[in-house]
Amino acid sequence: MLRIEEELKSQKIEIIESERIHSDELYLTVNKEDFKTACLSLHKLLKSAVIMFFAEDMRAQSKVFRIYCVFLDTQNHSWVVVRTDLSEDALLFSSLAKDIYSASIFEREIKEMFGIMPQGCPDLRRLRLHDEVWPEGFYPLRKDSVLPKICAFLGSYQFRRVEGNGVFEVGVGPVHAGIIGPGHFRFSVVGEPIINLELRLGWTHRGIEKLLEGKDIFAGVKIFECISGDTAFGYSSAYCQAIEKILKVNIPLRAQYLRVIFLEFERIYNHINSLGGIALDVGFSFPAQFASLIKERLLQLHERISGSRYLKGINTVGGVQVDIEDNKAEIIRKSIFGIQKDILELEKMLYSSTSFMDRVDSTGILRKKTAQDLGVTGLAARSSGIALDMRKVFGGIYEKFTFNIIAEQAGDVCSRMKVRFWEIKESLGLINQGLEKLKSVVGTSGVAGGLPGGGEARSLDGVGIGCVEAWRGMLRVWCRIDKEGRIIRCKIVDPSFHNWEGLSFAALGNIIPDFPLCNKSFDLSYAGNDL
Repeated sequence: MLRIEEELKSQKIEIIESERIHSDELYLTVNKEDFKTACLSLHKLLKSAVIMFFAEDMRAQSKVFRIYCVFLDTQNHSWVVVRTDLSEDALLFSSLAKDIYSASIFEREIKEMFGIMPQGCPDLRRLRLHDEVWPEGFYPLRKDSVLPKICAFLGSYQFRRVEGNGVFEVGVGPVHAGIIGPGHFRFSVVGEPIINLELRLGWTHRGIEKLLEGKDIFAGVKIFECISGDTAFGYSSAYCQAIEKILKVNIPLRAQYLRVIFLEFERIYNHINSLGGIALDVGFSFPAQFASLIKERLLQLHERISGSRYLKGINTVGGVQVDIEDNKAEIIRKSIFGIQKDILELEKMLYSSTSFMDRVDSTGILRKKTAQDLGVTGLAARSSGIALDMRKVFGGIYEKFTFNIIAEQAGDVCSRMKVRFWEIKESLGLINQGLEKLKSVVGTSGVAGGLPGGGEARSLDGVGIGCVEAWRGMLRVWCRIDKEGRIIRCKIVDPSFHNWEGLSFAALGNIIPDFPLCNKSFDLSYAGNDL
């Protein structure tokens, strides 16, 4: 890590404090004037997009607001966090957005939620507090915010317009046919090709980060499981990881193996659901229904082994509350054998159809450079040639497993489909390995309640970052808790946060009837994005 500090000092950036809070978290405190330069230097040095960028109201402790910008150091398997303080009478900082595009929507969020101005940011439109409802001056993540009276109409969102002869706008949503979340898509077309796509989300905003304030660490698990229903286990895992890091809890080895198994189950059923959705969106109904049957078999398996179809109620701070005994392991092995055969059959159905492959090949291309600039993560990034997987970067328990990072180069719908099939096979392998490893581990799988370490009187306060490679990609949670073990501030970044922007670029040059296909190939979350 010395190279990082030396690089910043070489640019005459004063590091007020350098603190290794955890073995994989380095915090660098700088002056407000040096904040932008420090972030740009780390972006270039680490070749990292902005992973997280958020604010915290610390007026009660130190009479300031604090902003944090988080980068990923893959070489040293570490997070590097630049932070600086802003006084209440000067709530502004120099925008990063023109130099680091992945910072753009974070800056919009900071302005929207805290009223902190990123000077020079080219886009300050709201993300979640829609102009038609929420008045100016309401900043919900300030500690002293007061819920305003809801007004009928206050303003309107300013969409970017493409001008010129023959340009035609088509608005779709936020209400859609089918059981999906709400989102507004505004297409600009000349003839048939899409020349611009603008997304407006935020329709499912529930104020999750505000809701978490003041909750004890165990109540937080229940809330995290309900943020995005298809990623209940991934969310609770990332949160528990952050809290366990703060509390310096040693997770039992058996519990770590169980978390791997359940996280891979969540990955498999969602990938199968996405593959069925891709088939359905081109009218290929038989494999779509076949995929639904496979998914249902998996959900029934989840219920048999854990009591929950969507893997809720398993994670807790310090471990897990559900074990996989020998009889359950045998049920899983038998089920996996049949599921593997069905997946191969589904794969054969799709790849052998010339008309289907014609629809997915070269459709919805997301270029590697675009994905890097946007900060796209997970499967969408790996399908565009970015071989990044948090299970490899922060190995941990995954170092005891053998698996491959699957990447394609074309960045189209076909590539995203191929990566899903390969990742399902890798996940099945991880589950089988996990079941074998459980045989050699005996003892408790985790704790069921109470403070870790027996609840002895000790300070619980601190900060920590939790991150898992969820089925959509990198799911990040930063958390601060107080001495009583209650949440002071929690920042959550779903993989969809940047990947929605990736979808808007992937759709360009395609025709509107192919947009549902592009959309389903990304299969992003409204609820996880809107928080």
